[in-house]
Amino acid sequence: METQMETFSEVETSYFPPDRHPAHVYIARLGSGSRRTMTEALNTIAGLVSTGKANLETFPWPVLRYQHTAAIRAALMERYKPSMANKVLAALRGVLKECWRLGYMTAEDYHRSADVPTIKAQTLPRGRALASGEIAALMGTCGRDASPAGIRDAALIAVLYGAGLRRSEVVGLDLANFNIETGELAIRGAKGRKDRLAYATNGSADALKDWLLVRGNDPGPLFCNINKSGRITIHRMTDQAVLHILKKRANEAGVASFSPHDLRRSFISDLLDAGADISTAQQLAGHSNVTTTARYDRRGEATKRKAAELLHVPYLRRRKQQRQ
Repeated sequence: METQMETFSEVETSYFPPDRHPAHVYIARLGSGSRRTMTEALNTIAGLVSTGKANLETFPWPVLRYQHTAAIRAALMERYKPSMANKVLAALRGVLKECWRLGYMTAEDYHRSADVPTIKAQTLPRGRALASGEIAALMGTCGRDASPAGIRDAALIAVLYGAGLRRSEVVGLDLANFNIETGELAIRGAKGRKDRLAYATNGSADALKDWLLVRGNDPGPLFCNINKSGRITIHRMTDQAVLHILKKRANEAGVASFSPHDLRRSFISDLLDAGADISTAQQLAGHSNVTTTARYDRRGEATKRKAAELLHVPYLRRRKQQRQ
């Protein structure tokens, strides 16, 4: 691999015209939410193969052959978790396909190079589902904050949990996307460029209505920034701002650390526990595959815990030794 890398690196960078660079063409056809991730993945491959001498811009992608991609897969298995390694491999296959489409590789070379299997592994599910008491504690701490931020944050948590939205979907909502009469939330251009309808019902709808009384009816983002003096500005929040808000409210409520996506996991698991069928949960969550929805279901863990509690271990706790 190093020999071919050195040979190809001698070619001037003009070898790839700007509009025919395989990495750029591949990234351009991705959704906005995936571009940064796959850019990092391609830079990982380029740095790995060239020992840090190249990046996705300068790496000679068409020289890769099966022996190289097999070595890349082996190196990824050693350095990364299966989910991350498979994501990098997906980026590799994508850029190789563009090399073939652009005429830099023959069909035979492309198919052989891209024929690297997905890394299979059975790992513990990521994240956690929040208990109902934790959701209540978060809402309670927001309720005790009478400022506009308290009202906004309660509505934000209510939508993340009650409608199962991704944080990127929440910050992308506009006022016009919420139907106050029906509770419909129109999600536009979500993951995979998919539109769908979500629903804010009962407490979620009430929290949103209270927020709109404070926010007003000015067009723009549904959730917007609030400065330190409590003044609302109709500017769109960032994904990072949502993370900061949840961390702050978790600390105030005494709730163990969780991610914004954990509220989405809780939504799916609690929805299934309440009797909704998995197909409906899949549609509400916007998953392409029902197996993805199934991975969010944590009811099985509760069942296994109850089964484990059926066994009795005959151990008597020792009395605490008194301090001398």
